Amino acid sequence: MTVHPEMIQSSAPRGGVTPSRVAVAQILSALRDGDLLDVAFDRETRALDARDRRWVQELTYGLLRKRAWLDALLSERVRGGLVRLDPDLCDLLRSGAYQLLQMRSVPPYAAIGQTVELAKGRHGVGASKLANAVLRRLDRERGALAPIAPTDAIDQLALEHSHPRWLVQRWALRFGATEAAALLVANNSEPSTYARPYGVSAEALLAALPPGTGYVNPDALVPDSVKLTLGVPLTELPAFTQGLFFVQDPAATLVTTYAALEPGSTVADLCAAPGGKALEYARHAALVVAADRSVHRLGRVQSNVARLDARGIVPIAMDALQPALREVDAVVLDAPCTGTGTFRRHPDARWRLKPSDLAVTATAQRALLNQAAAMVRPGGLLIYSTCSLEPEENDQPVEVFLATHPEFTLEPPPEGTVPAAVLDRGVLRVLPQRHGVDGAFAARLRRAPAPI
Repeated sequence: MTVHPEMIQSSAPRGGVTPSRVAVAQILSALRDGDLLDVAFDRETRALDARDRRWVQELTYGLLRKRAWLDALLSERVRGGLVRLDPDLCDLLRSGAYQLLQMRSVPPYAAIGQTVELAKGRHGVGASKLANAVLRRLDRERGALAPIAPTDAIDQLALEHSHPRWLVQRWALRFGATEAAALLVANNSEPSTYARPYGVSAEALLAALPPGTGYVNPDALVPDSVKLTLGVPLTELPAFTQGLFFVQDPAATLVTTYAALEPGSTVADLCAAPGGKALEYARHAALVVAADRSVHRLGRVQSNVARLDARGIVPIAMDALQPALREVDAVVLDAPCTGTGTFRRHPDARWRLKPSDLAVTATAQRALLNQAAAMVRPGGLLIYSTCSLEPEENDQPVEVFLATHPEFTLEPPPEGTVPAAVLDRGVLRVLPQRHGVDGAFAARLRRAPAPI
């Protein structure tokens, strides 16, 4: 007899709903209430073991990456479409459909039966009967499943790759349909995990990891990062608890390399949490003031600093719009943004984002840039960065800033600092569809020296 992982999931009464599925329902409910996915996931899976956490992650993240496709299949089998159903019941149907159609570890009877029980407990007998009928029909028709194909090319891309139409349209206009499709594919791919050695070389870190759990690619954009191929939870690795590395995508590392800060500098890292960039700057800086407005998020900086026993980093709670620092050698502003360059890590963001958000964040970014500029000493550097792909949050705030601050100029980093492939007329531009990592943007702005 074949034993499915689903059949040995963490304990629940026979005929009841597994804690893992309850956690998924709670996470999806929290997202509708405005929580971020990583926050909701950590909270709702805290009591689960590592295996069940991985199962919940596979289902939740996969469901969000395939939501438009799932909705199309479900809407064709719900009289009146999903729009007439309670949003929570819609999420339960998506969860059941994803288990049924995408998760080979889950037997059909479990995908259907458990979803029916959840629907009954949360919405009553009528909802459970609807869930049972819809999912059983999906199961019967799984050999010939295909949602009705739109005739419009943008609609087809949005459905096939499960992204909001307005985002697909703006990317197709900017990159062209072929490259936009490549970006959509990248957004739906499973992100890799990269370890940044700290206090040791990449080779020494590799030697400290279990065999086969990581490798170094000398031709990569960041050749001294270790790409992890994990079979165990990250936090269970002795090298992690010993503080030999922290996790950082190459796009974020490239921002710090592009900054090319002078050794011995005093650096103000604004919006610093969770602290990865501060750790990079501290490799060469004399002092890094890691500032963040959120005391809770600042705790993550302090935790990383303590685990790595990092020196020269001082975490402080400070609102970047009301800075308490002046005459700093370098100010780095990793500005809050829509995060469109990190959709593969945050699949919930594509469904939360609205077109109006771009204008709101751009306004906030310009205000932050103005305050950050006042902190830079004459002759010093201001580094502006985001994890966005959007011109409204990247090029345009920099253009407005330079037009209104003639004492600053765009200064490319020294030749060879970063690969030429990620430089675009002096700014750093990392694109998931071209470079295979997260998206990032950065501009290096030099303040004129004081008059003699």
